Amino acid sequence: MAVHKWRGKLLACGGDAKTVKGQKLNTEKTYVTAIMYLAPHKLSGVNVCPMAEQAGCVEGCLNSAGMGRFSNVQKARIAKTAWFNLDPAGFVDALKRDIDRFASWAIRKGLTPTVRLNGTSDIRFERYGVPQAFPELTFYDYTKLHNRKGLPDNYSLTWSYSEASAAYSARLGDVIKSGMNAAVVFRNGIPATFERVPTIDGDQHDLRFLDPLGVIVGLRAKGKAVHDRSGFVIDTTEKGLALC
Repeated sequence: MAVHKWRGKLLACGGDAKTVKGQKLNTEKTYVTAIMYLAPHKLSGVNVCPMAEQAGCVEGCLNSAGMGRFSNVQKARIAKTAWFNLDPAGFVDALKRDIDRFASWAIRKGLTPTVRLNGTSDIRFERYGVPQAFPELTFYDYTKLHNRKGLPDNYSLTWSYSEASAAYSARLGDVIKSGMNAAVVFRNGIPATFERVPTIDGDQHDLRFLDPLGVIVGLRAKGKAVHDRSGFVIDTTEKGLALC
């Protein structure tokens, strides 16, 4: 099946291996995802991932995976993040125009558009009214901010787990009880359960809003995360966990 591709000023669709999997799902709808990649943590000079150090994900960030390994891609991400930091109103206006263009393109092709705003950042875009401006679209993201309350109904979040600090990992139970799923990055395979919570294979697709509630979304370590020992990546073998 041909990959549907689209590119705007800030968003792109069909250019990364993870979100493309959603286009190939055997569902009634053909989902296409536009995703925005910014420069994570303090790479641009301003921190756009406020929990990165507590979660220990700085070194293992997916920013280095796929196209992110190229210097021109890194420069573009830094430039976009600098724009957001210096002129958030102008940036958000441009982002909304991108979303509108992407949605129109997808609908013309008979596709179902979805949007990921935080490919490699953790910005509360709901505070800028971005998902609220498009109630007919589905937005979804991973986040390390467990307290993002008052989200619009069209914005689905999956909390990203880590054992880099006891204070951070202790939030897992409350996150699951709140109705938010948790994503865990594993080395040496995805276990059947984690912390007594059933696990699904999150690498099958990236459309997290389609996941059942009350599960661990298992992800395989990629890029620099393969060698990460901060606690962000959980080693299935060392934990003695049975695989799926």
